[in-house]
Amino acid sequence: MSNIQLIIEERAVDIGNFLVGRLLPFKEKRAVGPFVFIDHMGPAKLKDYQNLDVPPHPHIGLSTLTYLFEGAIMHRDSLGIKLEIQPGAVNWMTAGKGVVHSERTPEYLRTTDKSLHGLQIWVALPKHLENCEPSFSHVEAKDIPHWKQDNVNFKLIAGEAFGKKSPVPVHSSLYFIEIKSNDKTSLNIGKELYGEVAMYILEGSITNDGNRYENKQILIAKESSLCTFEMAENTTIYLFGGEAFPEEHFIYWNFVHTDKNVIEQAKEDWKAQRFPKVPNETEWVPLPEVKGFK
Repeated sequence: MSNIQLIIEERAVDIGNFLVGRLLPFKEKRAVGPFVFIDHMGPAKLKDYQNLDVPPHPHIGLSTLTYLFEGAIMHRDSLGIKLEIQPGAVNWMTAGKGVVHSERTPEYLRTTDKSLHGLQIWVALPKHLENCEPSFSHVEAKDIPHWKQDNVNFKLIAGEAFGKKSPVPVHSSLYFIEIKSNDKTSLNIGKELYGEVAMYILEGSITNDGNRYENKQILIAKESSLCTFEMAENTTIYLFGGEAFPEEHFIYWNFVHTDKNVIEQAKEDWKAQRFPKVPNETEWVPLPEVKGFK
């Protein structure tokens, strides 16, 4: 019997000046463990006059994780952090009670042809940390745990699994894992996982119970302990999951919280520009008119 409970197809979403592939949330699956939002950026080939420019925008009640395969993004936030993220590194920003940040093409790339490809992820905070002070952490690619097992290459980008722990300072029980195959390989890794788990196929394909699945799909498992599959050659997948929270988390735009009243206050605070400012940034993204909560 197949261990796949749900298949989610990547959906194109326009975020203003850039198309992304939306993976989560989905109407039939709002979260996987503490993961509540995943966007696949690109792969995009940008001309010398095309740049990523996401002006200052706010977050509450979550941590953001940016992980690039290609390109570079300059992060600026209301904590005063200005830092460029490169492929393989991790930007981990915990919004807590409120943070504002911008994401732009670095200055030295703005007049050249360039590529951009990666994942942007939101991880909900546990209830007791939803209103914590905001913070930021950057982990270089060389510091991410990586190893070879069963003839495939693993990276533990965030969280704990396989008896290892990533230096990314997460706030709940979770894992975000990269697995790359060079040759056709069968894997049985359920004993290493816990809670809920989903697989995103970035490139290549996997086979489960005689069924083949290809890129731009998320596969939600029924039981993480039964995570067995076959990877085709030159395949890259990402496993993300962990322990689900007992409380429901609501999403409105960039705000995540267990209390809708806190989200309503954040909406009013952003409209009135009462959030902290990003140094040397004058633009800001207006609050969109969105009906209800996700």
